[in-house]
Amino acid sequence: MPNNGGCDFVADPRNSALIQPIFWTPQADPATLPFTAGPNPAGELRLLVEDLHAHAIIEHDPDLIRLTVRGESHDVALVDVDDARPLGAFILFDELTPDRLTAVERLWHAMFGKRVPPDPRITPQRRQRARQMLRAVDARASGAIYRTVAEHLFPRYKIDAASWVGDPIREITIRLARDGTKLVRGGYRTLLRRPRRDR
Repeated sequence: MPNNGGCDFVADPRNSALIQPIFWTPQADPATLPFTAGPNPAGELRLLVEDLHAHAIIEHDPDLIRLTVRGESHDVALVDVDDARPLGAFILFDELTPDRLTAVERLWHAMFGKRVPPDPRITPQRRQRARQMLRAVDARASGAIYRTVAEHLFPRYKIDAASWVGDPIREITIRLARDGTKLVRGGYRTLLRRPRRDR
């Protein structure tokens, strides 16, 4: 790559982060599925390397590709594959195994023309809360007090300065700012996982 000081970059430093394709490792993102050559399946349904490449929209390298199947993106890592042998998904056994199984199920449905279940990681409610958290963090970083933040986040809610200390909206606003701070300090990776009660 020109003008990079002779260094190789995983990402092109000339591209904005808004357009740069981001690939996560299977260890970080349970929806990045490692596939390897496997035994012949019992039935007629099988998946070959060419099937994945037929849906590829980005090939980061020969072994890491992004697919679009039925309007949704899926990242796949190919490990020791053989063009002639069917593929099997390699599922790591760890705390994210349930998330990985969900990702396998969604890709299976997509590849074989079934109705794809929704991604349980980014629900509309979780997306809305993440947006509010980031707004709260930005406002606090700009010097806004919590009551001002609350007035902008919840414009339909009448906030009374006299009863602000005991107002439930105050507690919600403080939690949004607190959780948003965790998000921008590396906690954003939790968005790659399904919500858990213990988080």
